[in-house]
Amino acid sequence: MPDQVAANGSAEARSPVKRTGRLTLLTATVALSLVPVPVAAASPAASGPAASAAEPVCYSEPSTPTADISDLKARFGASNWMPTLQEMYRRRWPSGEKLAIAQAGDKYWTQFVNTKSFDGFAESMMVAIHEETHMWDLDGSRTKWNVHTAAWINASRQATTVPLHGGFPRKEILPLITDKLSDSMDGIYLRDSQQGSYLLQGVLAELNAGLTGLPAATVVQEYIKGVGASNARDIAATNLRYLLLYLRVAKDKHPDYWAKIKNEPKLRELVLTQFLRTAYWLDKSAPYTGKLGSPNADKITALNYSPANLAIVEEFTGATVRRDTDKHCTT
Repeated sequence: MPDQVAANGSAEARSPVKRTGRLTLLTATVALSLVPVPVAAASPAASGPAASAAEPVCYSEPSTPTADISDLKARFGASNWMPTLQEMYRRRWPSGEKLAIAQAGDKYWTQFVNTKSFDGFAESMMVAIHEETHMWDLDGSRTKWNVHTAAWINASRQATTVPLHGGFPRKEILPLITDKLSDSMDGIYLRDSQQGSYLLQGVLAELNAGLTGLPAATVVQEYIKGVGASNARDIAATNLRYLLLYLRVAKDKHPDYWAKIKNEPKLRELVLTQFLRTAYWLDKSAPYTGKLGSPNADKITALNYSPANLAIVEEFTGATVRRDTDKHCTT
């Protein structure tokens, strides 16, 4: 895979998404740089999971992972991969289809998509959809770095102009991580001198991309034979971990910043959506642990539901999240 993706110039001149290492088992997939990318036009923004956090809500989205796509596999070739991608997800995960349509004009797809075989193609979707989510989210018409952000959530919901108010370096959460469960990603996103200096923008962007890469692989899991999507569940669980710890550090160490972001309804709504969305897709992908993630993903998830982490998400969002089998819901 390429080390950098660039737009409007060479990779050296412009690198909105920088890859710090090859995709290997339990190695994080992407790392953001500071330059947003102009891409295809946005879909209209839609409302979040609830008009009021006081009302019980659940996160869900359409998917039919058993829909027949054998005909697509039979006629797959290097020349028809984009129509195949769109039709594959139209049948199994409409959000993937809509994102592919929105991003169809992006010339960097080919750096992430394996066109040698259908199985390789399906396996490469975790990275390809993850990366194209970054491209959509960081479009300069939607995101102003560290000021406001955007997030492609699903086919009917996109968060736009979500205020960020800057923040503090995400490496400040490192003292709260006392285990090695997310060590490979910690090294890239927190201990790296550049990546560790990124603020809330980087935390939210990585989580959102992880939450599209995971379903992209989950709904085609039977075609995945290698390790190209083997950290999909770890990425989602780890990046939610980072967000929860970031909120805890904000409250404890940066009270002025905490007060600012807690006073932003769109940001509170996005945090709640992402918390419930992570639970939803980790549950959907749980039968495929080993193929789509390591046992550490579930261990990290258990930590995400520790009293301190539940307390911070509930204080920040004003919602009470469920602890039972319906973790994708509030009470």
